[in-house]
Amino acid sequence: MNFPAGLLRNNSAVSSLRRRGISIRHVVFAFALCISLLTIYFNYLPHTGYSFSTDVIYYSQETPGVWAERSVQVRNAFLHAYHGYERFAFPRDELCPVSNGSIDNFNGWAVTAVDSLDTMLIMGLDQEYKRAMSAVHNTNFSLPTNTHVPFFETVIRYLGGLLSAYALSKDDILRTRADELGTILSPAFNTSSGFPTFSVNTIRGTHDGPKIGGLAEIASYQMEYAYLGKITGKKEHVDRATTATRNFYNAKLRDHGGMYPMHWNLSSGQSKDARLSVGAASDSAHEYTLKQYLMTARKDKANLEMYLRFTSHVFNNLMFISPNRHLLYVTDSNLYMSGNRPSHNFEHLSCFFPGLLALGAHTLPLNNLEEVGLNFTELADDLLPKHKMGYEELASFNLADLHLWAAEGLAQTCYLTYADQPTGLGPDVVTMLSGGVRPEIPWMDAMQDWKASGSKGPPPGVGDKRPWVGDVTNRNAREREMAFAMRDYHIRSAVYQLRPETVESLYILYRVTGDVKWRHRGWAIFQAIEREAKTPSGYANVGKVHSSDPEQLDSMPSFFLAETLKYLYLLFREDDIVPLDQWVFNTEAHPLPVFEWTQEEKEAYGVP
Repeated sequence: MNFPAGLLRNNSAVSSLRRRGISIRHVVFAFALCISLLTIYFNYLPHTGYSFSTDVIYYSQETPGVWAERSVQVRNAFLHAYHGYERFAFPRDELCPVSNGSIDNFNGWAVTAVDSLDTMLIMGLDQEYKRAMSAVHNTNFSLPTNTHVPFFETVIRYLGGLLSAYALSKDDILRTRADELGTILSPAFNTSSGFPTFSVNTIRGTHDGPKIGGLAEIASYQMEYAYLGKITGKKEHVDRATTATRNFYNAKLRDHGGMYPMHWNLSSGQSKDARLSVGAASDSAHEYTLKQYLMTARKDKANLEMYLRFTSHVFNNLMFISPNRHLLYVTDSNLYMSGNRPSHNFEHLSCFFPGLLALGAHTLPLNNLEEVGLNFTELADDLLPKHKMGYEELASFNLADLHLWAAEGLAQTCYLTYADQPTGLGPDVVTMLSGGVRPEIPWMDAMQDWKASGSKGPPPGVGDKRPWVGDVTNRNAREREMAFAMRDYHIRSAVYQLRPETVESLYILYRVTGDVKWRHRGWAIFQAIEREAKTPSGYANVGKVHSSDPEQLDSMPSFFLAETLKYLYLLFREDDIVPLDQWVFNTEAHPLPVFEWTQEEKEAYGVP
């Protein structure tokens, strides 16, 4: 072998190396390894200008007023989107922001306007609010075309929008229309169990849909109907909320570790399958366990118990650490298929979960549940022994810390799926690497090992990590696989649908921890939205977010204005204008006030 001359010139240096057991072959190997690592670093690892090594310096040099200015930029983005909707789509449901067309996909009741009412009030957009109120005054909930009104979407977008706007403005017309809408949707509850069906015919006053209901669709109305009953004094509205709580609390969940599965029989009120998920078709049902408890002044112990059971099962069974970057993620499983093997799919919709955990860590006495009448290790007494053991393992940690660590680790992974892409926008679904030489690790196993080793360094999955950026579309198959392996996931759906879940969690984590890094991550996402999603009339869903050649899709969902921009605005505001101990956001980001039932209401409605 011919070695570089420079390595052979200094014979004394070579002799010194040999005395230490280091040969020229070792030196050459080390040199080649360094070159290889540098090549990987500059070709595959992220170079976006966002580096955690520089964050501390950057954060400490913030210009006074910078966040107030950024909140104004989000407000301007809302105005751009809403004015485009007004010009090209109102009073239809949603704007098609590429073609400047419109679509009625949610009953034709001007969903973008109604869904955005409370955002306008929060942002102080009085003129836009006054114009949008024409939809509230003029909408006919029983038009002949409204024969199949989807219950779930109508409740969270329309009813939630009306109720939140009423809570913020105290305008009686909003309460009146909310009462009308809640009543006209009531045929959905005409099932043996009291769980609602998929849709309602508002002309005939009948319900429609399959006999099996999706979890999110049958459980995401408790907050809205409880508050509607509070402000109208109508027992029938409250009964609908309490029926859901009773059904879930009495459900047979031994085989599910206390966690709600995805599908339910509307006649029996019992679960129909054993698929467990915090993502699509399940998310908001889990969300409402904690939020219903908080909204009703922390008196609803049944929902609190179900929240603790749900989160405990997720911690023990559905959260993993990826093999290379050690990213924390949450996935789904099916107890009846593939030996209960998790899918390792990680959905954008699941990114609400870290915010929920942070909210719980902020508001619940997790380390002293006795003060609310609960014993954590006894919650699983009616479950299988293996599940109870999981509770005992969790109880060996500081529960408040454990929930907040989970929130921080998951939120970071949610953010990194954005920062990893050339567009800076997050894909809808990714599949994390699992199996192989370096398989995924259950999070609680990693936590137990971390604790046993003296809790050195940050908890598993929680320490700050750099983004990975690389457009692999022009690489060969081997290079792509290498890149995916280093990134720790494959992209299953490369569409960013203007979804709010990640920025929702960033907002709550900032308000809970005060750590400015959550703001900076939100700002990076907003800049990417401005760069990639903005059109002359609004903002569009973006396809191919994993490439340097993304495409704008002709859709602007109402939740972009109701949720995504609202959470970004609140994240950047210096003052906390919607305090988390006074307001609770429904799953469509409509804040509802915390309230307490009077003694007379408790007796009349049978509520705690």
